[in-house]
Amino acid sequence: MITLNDYLYSGDTVLKILLQYSSDLKKGAIETRNSVDLAHSNFLIQIIELLEHSDFLTSQSNRIKDFYHYMTQRYPFLAFTFKGRIKSLIRAEEKFNGYILEYIYNYFKENGSYPTEAQIKNKLNCFRDLIAYRIVISLPVCHVKDEEDLETQEIRYLYEIAGVLPEFLEERGFTPELSGYDGETGYSSLAESVRPYYRDYVQTPRPSGYRSLHITLYDNQARCYTEMQLRTKDMDDYAEIGDANHFGYEKSQEENRRKRDIILPGECRFFDEAYERLIRLQDLDLSAIKVNMFKAYNNQLINDGCGLFRGRQILPFEHLSRFQNDEII
Repeated sequence: MITLNDYLYSGDTVLKILLQYSSDLKKGAIETRNSVDLAHSNFLIQIIELLEHSDFLTSQSNRIKDFYHYMTQRYPFLAFTFKGRIKSLIRAEEKFNGYILEYIYNYFKENGSYPTEAQIKNKLNCFRDLIAYRIVISLPVCHVKDEEDLETQEIRYLYEIAGVLPEFLEERGFTPELSGYDGETGYSSLAESVRPYYRDYVQTPRPSGYRSLHITLYDNQARCYTEMQLRTKDMDDYAEIGDANHFGYEKSQEENRRKRDIILPGECRFFDEAYERLIRLQDLDLSAIKVNMFKAYNNQLINDGCGLFRGRQILPFEHLSRFQNDEII
């Protein structure tokens, strides 16, 4: 069995690593009739196409930038940022194998047996966030009245913005996707017309404490999916540098190893392979790998300009609040 780790010490570019890894996965999948690995290879090809044919990102980001301009006019008192990224190779690989583990584990707990190869493959058609944009808002304290709570006011604006976003982008060639989210308490602050499209992790946080609003849209011009995330600055800090950040591997390792305690080696081939690939990635010493254009002193101090770990930024915009601009002038 091959893993991404096998290609990270060659000194090649990320694109060349992707091409070789996906090609070898496909070849092995055909030889062993492994449709899950074939789906894995096709997933990597999607990332390759994003890196090789990125002209559509200019059109996509310009249309999303229209919403940024709308917010500067509608909310001049807010500070906010717009950011966009293509999911990095290591994060994409982690997520793909994590989906396999989670699905097989949950299926086994519920049914006492393992899903078929076809069921696992079907589950892997759920990736919608290879391209993602994020809106992060912050309300300066000077705009909060004495009797008001800062967090409450920021969340109120967050939901208000979320209510406008789907229709605004639909007029520019995007189609919002139904979320399938079944949280019982997470939709009370969303406008009824947009509730079916959002996954509300603000009022129903994830177990890690992660909070955000997520919506998936299909770009009819670029013919691809993209995800939009909406957060306050405090939510973003918690997700990026707090307990929910991507560097916190220890907790996820413990969770995956508990799954291994229930599903023993040799019982499910697809679980075994996904488990090994994921654990090897989580144990990766980034400072020791050799990838062209990538340098890491450790797992926190990283300089990545090509999508290996943190991802490539597409759309960086920052708007200072009216009050802050007045101070600067």
